[in-house]
Amino acid sequence: MSAAPMIDAQRLSLMLNELRLPTIKHIWGNFAAQADKEGWPASRFLAALAEHELAERDRRRIERHLAEAHLPAGKTLDCFAFDAVPMIS
Repeated sequence: MSAAPMIDAQRLSLMLNELRLPTIKHIWGNFAAQADKEGWPASRFLAALAEHELAERDRRRIERHLAEAHLPAGKTLDCFAFDAVPMIS
């Protein structure tokens, strides 16, 4: 049996940049090592990478929207006076 082909990490990094997959770019090595160690099927490996990419995108999106909202520091929904605006429940 021949050994698994070597991965060109630099080329993979460039491809992940081109595809705009920054989270996968940063975590694929650790996940690949874990997948190899634990014998994951390719579909599980890919699903784990995609799940982390989506979660990180959601986190960055929320962070970006909060920054763009220019909300006062320390304000939360607990502080909102809902009775002052009756059309909001």
